[in-house]
Amino acid sequence: MNNKMSETLYWEKGTLFLLDQLELPSKVVYRKCKTYTDVIKAIKNMIVRGAPAIGVSAAYGMVLAGTKAAKLSPTEKIKFIKKVSEEMIQARPTAVNLKWAVDKMCVVVESSLKLNPENFVAALESAANEIYDEDIECNKIMADFGARLLKKNSVVLTHCNAGALATAGYGTALGMIRTGYKNGKIKKVFVDETRPYLQGARLTAWELQQEKIPYTLITDNMAGYIMKTEKIIDAVIVGADRIASNGDVANKIGTYSLSILAKYHKIPFYVVAPSSTIDFSTLYGTKIKIEERSAEEVLKINGKEIAPKGTQVRHPGFDITPASNITMIITEKGVFKPNKISTLKKIK
Repeated sequence: MNNKMSETLYWEKGTLFLLDQLELPSKVVYRKCKTYTDVIKAIKNMIVRGAPAIGVSAAYGMVLAGTKAAKLSPTEKIKFIKKVSEEMIQARPTAVNLKWAVDKMCVVVESSLKLNPENFVAALESAANEIYDEDIECNKIMADFGARLLKKNSVVLTHCNAGALATAGYGTALGMIRTGYKNGKIKKVFVDETRPYLQGARLTAWELQQEKIPYTLITDNMAGYIMKTEKIIDAVIVGADRIASNGDVANKIGTYSLSILAKYHKIPFYVVAPSSTIDFSTLYGTKIKIEERSAEEVLKINGKEIAPKGTQVRHPGFDITPASNITMIITEKGVFKPNKISTLKKIK
């Protein structure tokens, strides 16, 4: 990452340090996770968020679970790790990178117990470090693929935060924007504030400011107006929390509406996500479980109530953008039309 950017997370001497994204942009504070339950709470409470970052955090959470299980018998170890893995996955069920990382760590548990049980925890730590490194590397590859799709001096719009803060480092959608800006492909970024958690206003704007990339913050419901009246949006670039086998995409609530606006105004709509975000076992977006989050997040801003007491709330954290509204899905393995994303299953 740029030297001015703070690390999203790092592992040091058996402790996972997470940049508390609830404190940004006013404070840079790291929270220590010394147990796997600390990691589960951090994921649930959105101290760490963004599908890839959640996956990497969960991998280190499994290392901490392994440390706790170190003195158990092999059978008890497997039973304990299975229980922890189920708890970890339920922390944020929509983000498939979480399950992908946890499942990968469970495979390491079984193989290490068969081959080298004395190095059980060390094998887990090595696997988590590998997941961390791979995430940053594939983000840079995706960013390069994506930037090639943009014309010179493009003005783009993004939703939520799919930057370095949503990953181990560099970013998915914002990674494409960073590389695009560096290569003279991007002139300016419009940033949706992204209610109710304001990831765009608090996090994406902060990242762009750190990188000195020109941006303008808008409320979510201004996007259509900007597209129609200013006629300067060349592309919409977003991340993803889960991609179904048919190319439907689950992403932060508001993405679906944005895709309709982009399609109406004939603006390319790009989704940038690692292949680990593709859930080949889910055929259609309608089959993706959508997390319903706390009403408090809608009813309050900075602890202050903004609606009358007793107000009923719906708060799905994500929505589904159909493949038909997406121009291209950009992964570290290449650029795909949404209806061809299932071919990735054959690429190793």
